Amino acid sequence: MDESRAKKLGYMVVISSWLAVFVLFGYRATFSVLLGPMSESMGWSVSQTSLGYSLMMSVYAITAFFSGMIIDKWGTKPAYLIGSVFAALGFYVTSLTSSYVQYLAAYAILAGIGTGMLWVSSTISVRKWYVGKYYAKMWGLAFMGAPVAQVILSLKLKQALLTMDWREAMQGLSLVVLVALIIAAIIAKKSPEQYDLKPFGLETLGPAKPEYNWTLKEAFSKYAIWGSIFAFLTSMVAEFLIWTQIIMYLTNDVKMSLDGATNLYVTIGIAGIFTMPLMGIVADRVVGKLGHEIKGRKAMLVFAPAVGVIACICLLLTSNAMALGIIACLLFAVYWAIEPGGVAGYAGAIYGRKSLGKIWGLATLIVMGIGPAVGSFMGGYLYDISGSYFNSIVFALCAFVASAIIAFLLPLSAEPSRTTEDVELKA
Repeated sequence: MDESRAKKLGYMVVISSWLAVFVLFGYRATFSVLLGPMSESMGWSVSQTSLGYSLMMSVYAITAFFSGMIIDKWGTKPAYLIGSVFAALGFYVTSLTSSYVQYLAAYAILAGIGTGMLWVSSTISVRKWYVGKYYAKMWGLAFMGAPVAQVILSLKLKQALLTMDWREAMQGLSLVVLVALIIAAIIAKKSPEQYDLKPFGLETLGPAKPEYNWTLKEAFSKYAIWGSIFAFLTSMVAEFLIWTQIIMYLTNDVKMSLDGATNLYVTIGIAGIFTMPLMGIVADRVVGKLGHEIKGRKAMLVFAPAVGVIACICLLLTSNAMALGIIACLLFAVYWAIEPGGVAGYAGAIYGRKSLGKIWGLATLIVMGIGPAVGSFMGGYLYDISGSYFNSIVFALCAFVASAIIAFLLPLSAEPSRTTEDVELKA
């Protein structure tokens, strides 16, 4: 196969991942907009309505583990197809519900399965095609789907709710996610080896070594994956605390108007459209300069939460200088552009591509099953006991510090208990 054809296949992988990330983060962005109209229309409290999203994230985390197994065996096409059906049904069936139990079942289960098929599949598919100093840039392009969804879908949905009911808006969203994921499934590709190709950037990793097929037991007996999990988990706790509480902090503690606070929050998404590919380029250049992918990914995993710490400090000082609030949001966009894909890149550099799906699927189950819930809960709990969101932001700052320390202690290798040659001889 000629090089131009190979590049086109790689670009299709990135585009399909972009669409998957767009839908995944579109669910997150649209829920915050739909929360008020849904609770008012159905007569539920905000906390009751929010429980649907919390349960959805739990189902999402469990599904993510199984999606990793699907990817290792059959590629991303079936994951995207399953995601298209359930993600569309998540919106559509929820729009038809008339009771609270029906709402919880429809949104949590259907949307949870649909979105759970998207994160591991999108990150791993890019990693299978791009390694070395090519991975972060291409993942950054794919991850642009997240801020685009946050900005476009949330703003368009707000506008739509001025002229239609939330049920009609959800039905429109069901069509959007169905079309997006069907296109993603059509253009998605299997691993490059299925096309007699090698991943882009393989030559930057030094002498080629045979891929080792890690079992979950072997992989999770190493500190590398647990270090990755805890570095990612502490960052996720901080991230979700900020995402869920920043508007309340700005309106309650800083005394900004709701419109002003919302516009400042949207700044993170707008900046993310640019920081995703830019920070990917930076990360790949760090890898190239160090001449060692694991060292480069590790360095970026220290840098990302350190940026989060500075962003939290700026946020805490916003009441004294409003410009610091803008700087904080820009810095959060920089952090966001590095951390999620960076951890997957580090794990991929350690464990290789052959069995990364199931390994990262289980890691995602642990991180996303705990991080979002703990971060969101701690933000509200610390406000309840103090009457201020100041302590919530400080908690996020400390979580970012913990993530940076854990990342600094990450190992540069993980040796399997058996060699590839041993496995082949035994077979």
